[in-house]
Amino acid sequence: MTAIQVEVIVQDYFFAQAEAEAERDSPIALATWEDWFGRWLTALDLDLSPIHAYELSLRLTDDAEIQSFNAQYRQKDQPTDVLAFAALESATGLPEAVQLELPLYLGDIVISVETAAAQAKQQEHSLTTELAWLAAHALLHLLGWDHPDAESLLEMLRQQEALLQTIGLSSSYYQDDDPPRDLPEALPKTLLIES
Repeated sequence: MTAIQVEVIVQDYFFAQAEAEAERDSPIALATWEDWFGRWLTALDLDLSPIHAYELSLRLTDDAEIQSFNAQYRQKDQPTDVLAFAALESATGLPEAVQLELPLYLGDIVISVETAAAQAKQQEHSLTTELAWLAAHALLHLLGWDHPDAESLLEMLRQQEALLQTIGLSSSYYQDDDPPRDLPEALPKTLLIES
């Protein structure tokens, strides 16, 4: 397997605001995010970039801002846990010289830390685990995965759990030996909304 390089541009709106009010620091450092995305892309055995270099942005925000994005881009005027804006469709026609010099831009991920914190509490796991779960989910969307039905959602959940295990985490949303019996009750409601 070829070594993959990944650059993650983190826009930490949520924790930057909290730091200014002396409330809390981000539980995940930039280097950790880059390590996680690098491990995930390696585990997925990605071969989209001829130089095995990728780039994406991650914005950690609050419910008000993600509701604004959700209304603007998905016509759903409500907060959600995570949004993913894939860039791969627009990158397919890049000249070869550009592809050999620059990382392939995968897209943008936006996570509401407020919603993530509520879901972490509901699932009885850490905020770090929930943020990783949502980031892995969004990464899969950037790479073309979707969940229009229960079967594809379960396949995506299995892949998310496998990605979390590559970084030493595990969620309570899905375990291979014990899949949720009542899928809609076991998952965040936003996963069941059209992605």
